[in-house]
Amino acid sequence: MSLTVRVKYMGMEKTFVGDVDSVWVNVNRFFSQMVPLIAIARRAVLTVNLEEAIRAGEGLVAVAEEGPMVLVSKQRLTDNESLLLKLLAAYIGGRLGVLDRIWLSREELKGWLGKSGKITGTRLGELCHEGLVAKTEEGRYRLSTFGIKQLIEEILPRIKRKT
Repeated sequence: MSLTVRVKYMGMEKTFVGDVDSVWVNVNRFFSQMVPLIAIARRAVLTVNLEEAIRAGEGLVAVAEEGPMVLVSKQRLTDNESLLLKLLAAYIGGRLGVLDRIWLSREELKGWLGKSGKITGTRLGELCHEGLVAKTEEGRYRLSTFGIKQLIEEILPRIKRKT
């Protein structure tokens, strides 16, 4: 009597066919080999927890029907901090489905910053160079995964201390 077991785990799929004993051995071998690799891979892959980003940005950013909002006076922030907060609000709004995107255009960021296009472009270039912001193929800007992680762990706590 032949047994067929199809396993789907973390996007991987494998089918085992044979007698009960051989299928049992192969399924166990599959999990004993794959689960540790997946656990290790999870530690190597940089991910962001949306709930953690929302909690970290509480009191600093919000999302409204009108778009991403920064709740801190720009006068208390550096240009780069101001841009990062605006992009964080866009990221949160987009991920929550309140906004239709997680990016902002250079013009939107220029308007928010209230500086010339040259200064805005320079600041965005600095943030991209640091790996905090990514420029899309269409020339729009969004937080990188590394940027969100840095915001949560280092930048937002520093902003909260000074505001």
